Amino acid sequence: MVTRRTTKTGSRRALLTAIGASALGAVAGCLGGSGNEDSVEVLSAGSLARTFEDHLGPAFEADTGISIHGEYYGTNAVMRMVTDRTKHPDVIVSADATLLRDRLYPEFTDWDVEFAANSLGIGYNADTEFGQRLDAGEPWYELARGTDDGDLAISDPELDPLGYRAIQAFKLAAGEHGLDGFREAMADRVYEEPEEPQLLAGVETGSRVGSVVYRNMAVDHDLPFFEFPAAYNFAAPERAEAYAEATYTFEDGETIEGRPILYNLTVNPEADNLEGGQRLGQYIVDHPEILEAAGLTVGEAFPRANGEVPEAIAL
Repeated sequence: MVTRRTTKTGSRRALLTAIGASALGAVAGCLGGSGNEDSVEVLSAGSLARTFEDHLGPAFEADTGISIHGEYYGTNAVMRMVTDRTKHPDVIVSADATLLRDRLYPEFTDWDVEFAANSLGIGYNADTEFGQRLDAGEPWYELARGTDDGDLAISDPELDPLGYRAIQAFKLAAGEHGLDGFREAMADRVYEEPEEPQLLAGVETGSRVGSVVYRNMAVDHDLPFFEFPAAYNFAAPERAEAYAEATYTFEDGETIEGRPILYNLTVNPEADNLEGGQRLGQYIVDHPEILEAAGLTVGEAFPRANGEVPEAIAL
């Protein structure tokens, strides 16, 4: 049983400010604009922390001599840091393509490139009773309803698309499996982790039985992954209309619909290392095998451009 939980009632705006000020979740650097041509400053969705640090970063540096200095947060926090100019990255990466466009167009950018997809499910500890029963084929939702408060974790939905997608998945699962009150019960029971890169830390140690995560995050941590059915794993573009039936309303009153998981990037037009940022963007779209090795889904659907992509990035 886990005792550490976040409050459901207090506003998280202060937390957003604190994160921006103290760089919680940062893996390297402080994105204040170094102007160093030998490095690229990346502000990215936290679910790609290992993708950049363990996969893309080393390969990009080996091939170009340019290092990646990254900071990783929930995508809502990433967008807030850009719009309030707390951070000044060269490259901005989102786990929700629409969110980037809604928050950054047209003042901060007017283009982006979708480069990968993902799926939603549970990364779990196979040594726990929950994990053993899940492996035995028991329905995940029945097991989830039997967990103690805080045993399952989600990312904070106020800060991160992964968090509000978890809540939306609970809603869609309730309809799919006839589970009255499932969304509300789970939203009240789960622990909300404000630092997305830390979402699986408790699962690894066994202090939590599982977390609702993207597939690549479980791959990164070498944890078993139970993928949700297509009806609510947000991995099927053809189900976009059905996904949109599940919504999440932020504390400020904004409501967001469920939609397929799509990663996109843009390069800050005022980047200190504009050329380096564009080279990284090109490198990402040119090396789908690196993304796939990190647990993402690429395939023939990517890359996809939105807006007027600079000539320096050829798709």
